[in-house]
Amino acid sequence: MSGGEKFQTINSRNGKVSDYFCAQLFSANLLECGGFINVCYQYSSINTLNPNTTTRMLSKRKPLYRFPFIPVSVLLICLSFLFLYHYYVKPSSQISRFSNISTSHTPQCSSQALTLGEKFMWYAPHSGFSNQLSEFKNAILMAGILNRTLVVPPILDHHAVALGSCPKFRVVDPEDIRKSVWDHVIELVQSRRYISIAEIIDISSLVSSSLVRVIDLRDFVSIWCGISLDLACVTDTKLHSPVSKSLNQCGSLLAGLHGSIEKCIYAVNDDCRTTVWTYNEDGHGDGMLDSFQPDEKLKQKKKISYVRTRKDVFKTLGPGSEAESASLLAFGTLFSAPYKGSELYVDIRESNQNQRFLSLKEETKLLSFVPEILIAGKEFAKQTIRAPFLCAQLRLLDGQFKNHQKATFQGLKQKLESLRKEGTLPIHIFIMTDLPGDNWTNTYLGDLVRENDKYMLYFLKENDKLIKRAAIKLMTAGHGQRFLSNSYSTIGKKYCSSQRLPDLLLYVEQTVCSCASLGFVGTPGSTIAENIELMRKFGSSSQKC
Repeated sequence: MSGGEKFQTINSRNGKVSDYFCAQLFSANLLECGGFINVCYQYSSINTLNPNTTTRMLSKRKPLYRFPFIPVSVLLICLSFLFLYHYYVKPSSQISRFSNISTSHTPQCSSQALTLGEKFMWYAPHSGFSNQLSEFKNAILMAGILNRTLVVPPILDHHAVALGSCPKFRVVDPEDIRKSVWDHVIELVQSRRYISIAEIIDISSLVSSSLVRVIDLRDFVSIWCGISLDLACVTDTKLHSPVSKSLNQCGSLLAGLHGSIEKCIYAVNDDCRTTVWTYNEDGHGDGMLDSFQPDEKLKQKKKISYVRTRKDVFKTLGPGSEAESASLLAFGTLFSAPYKGSELYVDIRESNQNQRFLSLKEETKLLSFVPEILIAGKEFAKQTIRAPFLCAQLRLLDGQFKNHQKATFQGLKQKLESLRKEGTLPIHIFIMTDLPGDNWTNTYLGDLVRENDKYMLYFLKENDKLIKRAAIKLMTAGHGQRFLSNSYSTIGKKYCSSQRLPDLLLYVEQTVCSCASLGFVGTPGSTIAENIELMRKFGSSSQKC
């Protein structure tokens, strides 16, 4: 069982759940999130749905051996009937305990969640990996400030969850984006592609220094909702419906679809349209208007009346606040970026803060990849390129970038012209792009390929042996699970058999680019380019090639 509950074998003869079925259905702790009744332990002969009614799983039958004259064939038929009843009908009646639970009332936290003695925080990442990494950094800061255990999410598929536009005041509501993230989490589990961001980004130093506490989302759901995400992989038709219902109710509770629930969850529904989160020990600036506000033209055109206020996160959500008693603090997105002299959503600066916060802020400036990824990137630079090289990150097909291919190539042209004047030929170039090689012919990349006396081009593919080897080593290392307390029984648990290898191409490419000694040319406005610049600027000596 997940969650660490003790399992008690129950005999079916006295009207209780049978050993066989309980092991089949509840080994993963199949409970209803927020109001589920745990029938796997402390179970008595009282009907848990109606305490005043005695539950009788089977009516008493006279022992068959008292009738010696019954033909053997009839006896076999009776035994077969009982077997089929036990296997098909009886389990269905047990499952119906979950499927028939009323959802009309507001769900509540299970007693298990409320007695954990731990306060948690989770958030809803969105868009591509670099945006998700930026949100992860902000989440670490928030969790550290509020002294809550951070629930670490998986890496979402690119564009699986969209936010919208903060500058245009057109974004998805926090509760909706949280629900979208939950739905995608289920999809990742079912397709065996779930990979925690802590399995890609190395946060070991943050955790070992006690700057932040973390727990994997899968383990959090197991102990807080009382249901294993493994059950999303269930294919048995008899189990699928109640399992799906249980997972949906857990998701709706975590998403805050029913609003905040006392001592259970506090849903933060302030987003970038109305709020900029700040932090000062003395609460200075709390309640002030932010410098960026919707202009009158936008107000009239979109018929909006938003006012952006700066709120101190510690004063608003910390000790003494309405959120303090909640077991879980649920944010929407935590993405932010500089905009018109301010920040879109999170504006937590380093000045006038305590030493612990300064250490946390410093550590989160650069969260590097785990060793398996760094080693693979350095290996490619040293053993394949084997010369000083330039890295070009060319984002050409996605979103706004597909309309600016000419400008993107222009920056690379200028850099190469400068290098040709300064150094010897050929110039070695590592190309990182979303444009398939078959489509290079009529582009500047095609020109570079043809001028092979002047330029040597290198690139990586998803199926390259280097990438596959790194993925196998990463899965063996199990970084995402190693930070859990020994009190959690799910340490080392394998989630859904036949887990697919993660695609590490993007992360290894960024590592290669961080090693480019001739320089780096990135796509303007790309968050991937920004992360590579951070790696090149703040990378420690142990990370440099």
